[in-house]
Amino acid sequence: MLTVWGRKTSSNVQALMWCIGEFGLAYERHDVGHRFGGNDTPEFLAMNPNGTVPVLQDGIGEPIWETGAILRYLAARYGAPDFWPSDPAERAPIDQWAEWAKINVTLSFTGPVFWRVVRTAPSKRDQAGIDAALGKLNAILAIAEAQLDRHAFLAGPALSLADIQFGHVLYRYFDIDIVRPDWPNIERYYQALTQRVAFREHVMVSYEELRVTD
Repeated sequence: MLTVWGRKTSSNVQALMWCIGEFGLAYERHDVGHRFGGNDTPEFLAMNPNGTVPVLQDGIGEPIWETGAILRYLAARYGAPDFWPSDPAERAPIDQWAEWAKINVTLSFTGPVFWRVVRTAPSKRDQAGIDAALGKLNAILAIAEAQLDRHAFLAGPALSLADIQFGHVLYRYFDIDIVRPDWPNIERYYQALTQRVAFREHVMVSYEELRVTD
């Protein structure tokens, strides 16, 4: 059985849990971080000296930290060939888009947009900063919009690790109060993700406990 440390409102934990759900793996999750604390204890820091979540233990070897590394481990051990091919040449496009989503989409949305809109009191919001961040994010999402015009999923015809890294951001992107361009392909793709049981259970999670009010 897998053991996961990390609160369910963490977007990185949501990506991991969605992947676990897609694979149908048995797991036990412990709430750690934010209002739960526990990520600065000697026991937790012995598993992950960074004090961040998620952390995964698969019953063998050392605990694994860093979301991308955890996801690649799970994909290699439990994923189907179209989710994470064993052949390096076939796997490279999926890895490429997964890395692109993690570095570009997530980092351009979570801190610059989500934190400024949800995790900042309305009286302290920097609307000019939000607008500028959205401009940068939109330029990145335009790449996904073009890619999804050619494929049902981000890296091809089937769900893959690239979708885990990209798709988990979209629930909050489409839910928060921001101005969004018309993204017909991304919206079609997102609606398809919302029909997946694991996505609904682990990604479409209320983030009200993170909201800061005046």
